[in-house]
Amino acid sequence: QVQLVESGGGSVQAGGSLNLSCAASGMWSYSAYCLAWFRQAPGKEREGVAVIRTDGGTEYSDSVKGRFTISRDNAKTTLYLQLNTLMPEDTGMYHCAARVSDCGVTSKGFPYRGQGTQVTVSS
Repeated sequence: QVQLVESGGGSVQAGGSLNLSCAASGMWSYSAYCLAWFRQAPGKEREGVAVIRTDGGTEYSDSVKGRFTISRDNAKTTLYLQLNTLMPEDTGMYHCAARVSDCGVTSKGFPYRGQGTQVTVSS
C-alpha cells in the first residue's frame, strides 16, 4: 500500500531553517502524482502550504511565498520542503500528501497522507 513518511522537523529559533522530507513507497508511478505539504497548528484549520505538480510547477500559500521551497526527486520518490526565515506562526504539524489528479494549495481530497513531522519555532 502507499506510505508517506515525513522527517526533518524540529525546534528552531525565529529566523532559522529546516528541511523536511517525505519518503514515499508503494506508488505505481511516483512521477504521476501531484504532491503537497500541509500544516496544522493547535486550534487552527489545516493550511495548504505548497504543492508541486507532475510537470514540476509549484504553488505556495501567501504566508510562505519567498521563504519556503518545495521540490521533488522522482528517482528517490521523495518530496522536500525547505523552510527558511522561520517565524513563530510557522509552528505546526507538517504533513505531506499525494493524489493523481492535479492539485493546488487549496485542494482537498488527498487520498494519501503521512503522519506528519512537528515544526516548532520560538521567538
